Amino acid sequence: MKTSYKNIYAVLKINRFIVLAVVVCALGSSAFSGWVVYDIHKKALNSSFAINTDGTVIPLKWVVQKENFKVEALAHLELFHSYFYNIDASNYEKNLEKALWLGNSSVDNLYRQKKADGVYNRLLQYSLVQKVLSIESQLDLQVEPYQFQTKTIFEINRGTVVDSYELVSTGNIIVVDRNYPKNTHGLLITNYFENTLKKVHNGQ
Repeated sequence: MKTSYKNIYAVLKINRFIVLAVVVCALGSSAFSGWVVYDIHKKALNSSFAINTDGTVIPLKWVVQKENFKVEALAHLELFHSYFYNIDASNYEKNLEKALWLGNSSVDNLYRQKKADGVYNRLLQYSLVQKVLSIESQLDLQVEPYQFQTKTIFEINRGTVVDSYELVSTGNIIVVDRNYPKNTHGLLITNYFENTLKKVHNGQ
């Protein structure tokens, strides 16, 4: 009784096709990888670099990103301090609500403490106007969470008397998801603390 066999030439033809296909794919993949590496190397050579303060060379693109982040962080701090301290009887609820979106529980705790101390009741009772005159912030962008210190000059108008104050506050800034329009910078103030508050002479 004879056993039926497949055509040996057909089997060899299929195997040869498979081997050739694998070899071609491998060569194509190697060539593509080599081209990608060359392209990246070429772009890197044509890129601009900057010198860090410690003498190390860093890509200019990274420097630009850091500069952009600094601009946003300073704008975030200015926005928060403006909302939190630039208040009067007509706008304090709206401004404080906006400020609370820019910070974490440390800001909320401070707000609750001021409320318990009667700060906002006096604002309503005596029709006080608290106006921010200037906001100056310093940032440390070496490591996250980024530390900041802000000096806020504001005045309290009591009708016949206007007193000016200097507040120094500190805290950290962390990166979070952007929330339009409540937190457009995608930053959050943490560990917020009012360090010093002193009365200053008008015009200082």
